[in-house]
Amino acid sequence: MKIFVADDAVLLREGLVSLLERFGHTVVGTAADARGLLDGVSALAAAGEAPDLVLTDVRMPPTGTDDGLRAAVTLRLRHDGLAVVVLSQVVADAYVQELLDDGRGGVGYLLKDRVGKVPAFLRALETVADGGVVVDPDVVRHLTRSRSADGPLARLTAREATVLGLMAEGASNADIAGTLHLSDAAVAKHVGNVFTKLDLAPDDANRRVRAVLTYLRERSGA
Repeated sequence: MKIFVADDAVLLREGLVSLLERFGHTVVGTAADARGLLDGVSALAAAGEAPDLVLTDVRMPPTGTDDGLRAAVTLRLRHDGLAVVVLSQVVADAYVQELLDDGRGGVGYLLKDRVGKVPAFLRALETVADGGVVVDPDVVRHLTRSRSADGPLARLTAREATVLGLMAEGASNADIAGTLHLSDAAVAKHVGNVFTKLDLAPDDANRRVRAVLTYLRERSGA
């Protein structure tokens, strides 16, 4: 993948660059602030070298608040199909929702302190670059504080809701089977029920992404 890395902490930024390149990815640019992120990605896109994925922190200069995340939202609006993974220490409620609201997938939100295994981190980046959605379990739990009693998720059984929650964390069917100690066939049945109850057509190639986005939007009270 071609990846653009934005983080104001130089050691973390350079560490991410080294890690990504060690595993065969190409870092096409870096930035230490939101303006550098916006300008850097836009310049690459104008030159026909747009990155496949942007990896950015939330709290960056100039204000040190949510500049990085707002820049990521702006880039998603400017560049159709640009995948974005937010790697942060905080959950920024409003902008998580804005990042998900376009319904296109290709987004992720990971917490720095919970990235404990390099292979899982790299898989998350690949999933997002392929158009999927990966949200850290702690972020999912943060978003699940509110739930509409008559929304689409109310149609799901407790087990189906659990399966959908694991899907939102980027788990494959095999991962879910291992976590819940279920057979592959049982997981496939639960996933199929989720798609049916959320009115996602069998010919919808993006229905897994749409199911996850429905889950995250409703759980965040949007």
